[in-house]
Amino acid sequence: MAQLRAFAAVADTLHFRDAAVVVGTSQPALSSAVAALEETLGAQLVERTTRRVLLTSAGERVARHARRVLDALDDLVDEAESARRPFTGPLHLGVIPTVAPYTLPTLLRLVRDDYPELDLYVHEEQTHSLLDGLASGRLDLLLLALPAGASGVDEIPLYDEDFTLVVPEGNALAGRSDVPRSALRDLDMLLLDEGHCLRDQALDVCREVGAAEAGATRATSLPTLVQLVAGGLGVTLLPETAITVETRPGSQLAVAHFAAPAPSRRVGLVMRASTGRAAEFGQLAESLRGALARLPVRIVG
Repeated sequence: MAQLRAFAAVADTLHFRDAAVVVGTSQPALSSAVAALEETLGAQLVERTTRRVLLTSAGERVARHARRVLDALDDLVDEAESARRPFTGPLHLGVIPTVAPYTLPTLLRLVRDDYPELDLYVHEEQTHSLLDGLASGRLDLLLLALPAGASGVDEIPLYDEDFTLVVPEGNALAGRSDVPRSALRDLDMLLLDEGHCLRDQALDVCREVGAAEAGATRATSLPTLVQLVAGGLGVTLLPETAITVETRPGSQLAVAHFAAPAPSRRVGLVMRASTGRAAEFGQLAESLRGALARLPVRIVG
């Protein structure tokens, strides 16, 4: 590549001394590099006279290709340099549906303000799909409930949040802050459909106290789930971060808090153990903890 740069400088300046200055070498070294390129290509590229330098017809054609090759190489070097800098270029982030609506506004604000050169792409999918995407390289980083239950990944915990009981307006438990978990045994518990990790977490709480799911009524999203509760079909568990969004005034819903220790979940980042961006993701996690501290969560780490 040094030979190509030497010849391109000669082709641009038509002067060996000036070309040597351009590439930062001595004139004899530059002449040797051009001669070596001619030998490699098996063609004379330059006519050398005592008064001037001329390009041969082969030299003219090689010079055009050389400029394209060197421009492409410079672009490649710039791209590699950019890739080595943290928080630049694309980042494909996967988020589970029971986290995305409640933490993404905070995360997007953080990225916009602190990491303007980061091109963030958000993918909202269920946990199993996110883990498949991470393993295949389709996704770079995940935000979901921990533990992820997958091999070959590293986890960075961000926060813990309590589950809150959501009941129809006027329910006897509405507004209480000391509900025992055992109260779930006497309630019709509505859950999300199969595939949502929040469903599994809620089922764990129910099994712990011997409570049962309410028949076959299930929902595919939290907004639908709370509408079923508002319609009097049962009660449900929501993470604390979802309460403000999903139980607005006029929603015909009320909340009740469990007696300590309340059932809870842990949310964090998940990345491939082999990623070369571990330090970058660790720094992002630290910044995200600070931003998420405004939410009704307990920061971890």
